[in-house]
Amino acid sequence: MLLSEHKELKLEIKSLPEKEKDKLLLRLIAKDKVLTEHLHFKLLEDEHDLVRRQEELQGLIDEGIEECLHAKRPNSKDTLLKMRKLNGGINHHSKVTKDLNSEMELRIHLLNHIPIDFEESVYSSLYKFNEKLTVYFVKTTVAVLNKYYKMHEDLQFDLKDRLNDLLEKVYRHKTVTIAKTLGLPEQL
Repeated sequence: MLLSEHKELKLEIKSLPEKEKDKLLLRLIAKDKVLTEHLHFKLLEDEHDLVRRQEELQGLIDEGIEECLHAKRPNSKDTLLKMRKLNGGINHHSKVTKDLNSEMELRIHLLNHIPIDFEESVYSSLYKFNEKLTVYFVKTTVAVLNKYYKMHEDLQFDLKDRLNDLLEKVYRHKTVTIAKTLGLPEQL
């Protein structure tokens, strides 16, 4: 049931006493952890907290990348799982802070530093993960570019060099065929 479809309900909610509205609002907010965290960020935190959150998440990303790079047997399966987990952390950060600039910086950092080139044989059980990793990597890059194009040109200017490094990485590895298929530019 959508509230927009029930105008009478909307009017009745607006006519509730202030105290009752507050109780209902607090009960609803408590059911959604992301909304609770977003409201905490919006109402109780400032720019310094945004920087702190971004630095903490970047530290987690760096740790994850180090784990991928220095594993006993680096492989595409572990890298794909780690990349999805780190991307999920960035998604959460984005939902809580609603800050596109820090989200873009974190995603570009992740994509620029995560390893994507694994020499796994076609006969290896890990080969299918190699393909999944390359597709996931390129699709994530496409999503980042789409968000980049919607940003203000001053913010685009700050990210352009790092995005060009990312595009160079895409066209330097096995991801090139998928990138061409999806129409990814070689440079901005």
